[in-house]
Amino acid sequence: MTRFDADDPQARRKLFADAIAAHRTRASPFLTIEADSDRDDESEDDPGVEAESDPDADGEDAPAPWLQFSESTFNLDVEDDELDRLTELIDSFPEFRIDQIESPEEAEGTNVRVTARSDANRLAAFADQVFIDVYGREGDYRAWVAAV
Repeated sequence: MTRFDADDPQARRKLFADAIAAHRTRASPFLTIEADSDRDDESEDDPGVEAESDPDADGEDAPAPWLQFSESTFNLDVEDDELDRLTELIDSFPEFRIDQIESPEEAEGTNVRVTARSDANRLAAFADQVFIDVYGREGDYRAWVAAV
């Protein structure tokens, strides 16, 4: 792989498919995809002015969403409303299923493992839709393959 980020739907899906193929070829333990934060770092009206961000309850910016893939399993962390949206998304991918849901008391949110036995293009389409439908990213969000 020579590129590691993309910000339009076609390029992201190709990036994700290439990353999945590289992961399989290298037999790496997992690959990680991250999306940019949904907050802008700068104001659109004035590029020299930083935009205000809504910190979470701890005063920290919310972490950017991520998705891991290993062999035939996606792993992701979601909040309750995101879990509902993930379940709805999986309904449109009948070859995928939720295998495990863990909500440790000491952690905020839920860890979900989704089994997905499919080709790299279908897996890439699912990954892209997770960021859009589950995590609420816009269609032009930037995604990064952080680890292969």
